[in-house]
Amino acid sequence: MRTHGWGGDVPIDDDEAIARILAATRACIDRKGTSTSLADVARELQVTRPTVYRYFKGTEELLQATAMNAVGDLLTRVSVKLAGITQPDVAVVHGLLVVFEELTTESYVGLVLNVDHLNMSRLGELTSEVAYGFARSVVTQMDVDWDARGFDERDVDDVIEILLRTLQSLIVDRARERPEDELRRFLDRWVGASIRAIGN
Repeated sequence: MRTHGWGGDVPIDDDEAIARILAATRACIDRKGTSTSLADVARELQVTRPTVYRYFKGTEELLQATAMNAVGDLLTRVSVKLAGITQPDVAVVHGLLVVFEELTTESYVGLVLNVDHLNMSRLGELTSEVAYGFARSVVTQMDVDWDARGFDERDVDDVIEILLRTLQSLIVDRARERPEDELRRFLDRWVGASIRAIGN
C-alpha cells in the first residue's frame, strides 16, 4: 500500500483502503450520479489514480463493487415492503415491482443498471450466480410458506429464475414504461400465472 496521499490519513491496511474507496465512490455518486469516474474518486480521496487502480481495474469494476456493497441495505428495504404477503403469486409480482422500483431509484445499485452503462456483458450479469444469490435472498425472505403452498426446492429455483429473467426484461425495455397499476396487471398475467401454475 502507498504511504502518501489519502489527505494525510493513510489506511492501516488494504481492507481499510477498499472501504474508504467505496465510501468515496458513494459520495461522488451522490454528487455526480452516472458521470462518476475513477478519477473523481481519486480526487475525493486525495490520492493518484494509480492508487485506486491498485484495488480496482477501472470505473466499471469500481461501480460494481460499490453496488454490491449496497445490496444488503437494498435487501432490507425490499423485505420490509414485502412483509405480510403470503400468497406466492402476489408476493412474486409485488416483489418484482418493488425490486424494479428500488433498482430504478437506488443511487448505488441502480447506477450500474442505468441504460447508459448497460452492455451485453452487464445484462448477462443479471442472471449470474451473484444475481441468483440476490434473487434467492428476496424469495426466501418473503413471508410465503413455500413448502405448505406445494413448492419443492426445484419449484423455488424456477421461481427465482422467473424473477431474474423478468427483471432483466423490465430493465432492458424501459422505453415501454407503464403506470404501476398497468404493469402490475401485465405481470400478474405473465408472471403471476406462471407462479400459480407451479403451485398446482
